[in-house]
Amino acid sequence: MSLYARRVTLPAITPLVLQKRVIKVFSEDGTSRALEVPNDVTALHVCQLLIQKNHYIDDQNWTMFEELSTLCLERIIEDHELMIEVQSKWDMEEDCRFSFRKYYTKYEFFKNPEMFLSTSTYPEVQGYLYMSEKGKKSWKKMFFVLRRSGLYFSTKGTSKDPRHLQFFSDFSQSNVYMLLSARKVYGAPTDYGLCLKPNKTGGAKEMKLLCAESEGSKVCWITAIRLYKHGKQIYQNYLRPHQTSDPSSQNLSSMRSISENSLAAMDFSGHKSRVIENPTEVLSIALQEGLLWRRKSCGRISSHGIPTSSQNSTMNFAIHLSQPWFHHNISRHEAQKMIVQQGLVNGVFLVRESQSTPKSFVLSMCYGQKIKHFQIVPIEDGGDLFYTLDEGHTRFTDLTQLVEFHQLNKGILPCTLKHYCTRVTV
Repeated sequence: MSLYARRVTLPAITPLVLQKRVIKVFSEDGTSRALEVPNDVTALHVCQLLIQKNHYIDDQNWTMFEELSTLCLERIIEDHELMIEVQSKWDMEEDCRFSFRKYYTKYEFFKNPEMFLSTSTYPEVQGYLYMSEKGKKSWKKMFFVLRRSGLYFSTKGTSKDPRHLQFFSDFSQSNVYMLLSARKVYGAPTDYGLCLKPNKTGGAKEMKLLCAESEGSKVCWITAIRLYKHGKQIYQNYLRPHQTSDPSSQNLSSMRSISENSLAAMDFSGHKSRVIENPTEVLSIALQEGLLWRRKSCGRISSHGIPTSSQNSTMNFAIHLSQPWFHHNISRHEAQKMIVQQGLVNGVFLVRESQSTPKSFVLSMCYGQKIKHFQIVPIEDGGDLFYTLDEGHTRFTDLTQLVEFHQLNKGILPCTLKHYCTRVTV
């Protein structure tokens, strides 16, 4: 018996290649960077990539935004959303782009829920909003109620009886946007506009416009709609950095340098040295050492050329120019706009030059979802220049010392300075 072997040709196995596409990301200063990313890249991954490339510190406030310039709209892209999927829904005739900046309100609901809720239970958000009447240029003030099934307005005062509630919009097929020029572009009664736009191409024709009576109210409504739309996913995004048991979380943690991660804060002041575990104590000691060094440098000139106090006053005048919280030659309106863009959270601040008082400065900060401005006045004493917020009762040799002090002590301010506004480059 003869045996025959049959020759079989198997098809070649093609390795699976994940498709990549190019996205362009802009920063607040107008710079942009083109990134080649896979189809499944999330907003979180893009943020992490930019943080790592630019050596920023990941404090969980970096956010990707979708900007629709033609419509004057922008929205937060949640960390779990796919960037390519968002881009695929853009209308080609519109000016659409991604932007990257800090937004301190992103997860503020989980840190300070009292800012958003008046009750301890999960809220049924309700209140007055202006709505743009379909087919008309007029706006009508109505009582709105937010529920799981969508957004409703009452046809009878503040009644929440189901018979009086009329459906306005759901969230499953829509995204909530902020109106950037509500008064100018849409004729709204205030500048605190929001919009529900279908997340599909051509959705601009079906936009539903709303307007709140304050920036704080607008932020509360937008936050509530985000939570109703994405549910537990946003909370999981918030918990991500705290889930250290997850091996993958190491890749998403703060991108600090190796040398920084390898250092430990030590205290040698007592009989026995100790490692300082409390981060607040670490910061306090670091600032005290910095202030001590600065005071030493204000003495007489030495044989090594250390400046005298009069020379030091000139140096102190310019020491703030390199600080990320200082913004040269911006107006009060521009300062307010920057703080709003980066989030109305207590302690968000920046320092700028005063446009009304020469040689003075202004500390602009957020407290209680409102923006407050404090005059920083220069005073001269014995040939030395100091800066003060309280008419000379507390004096600082330069603006950096003033800011560092108020990051630990509120002084005359309503709260301590916590987050500085800065423009970054991608």
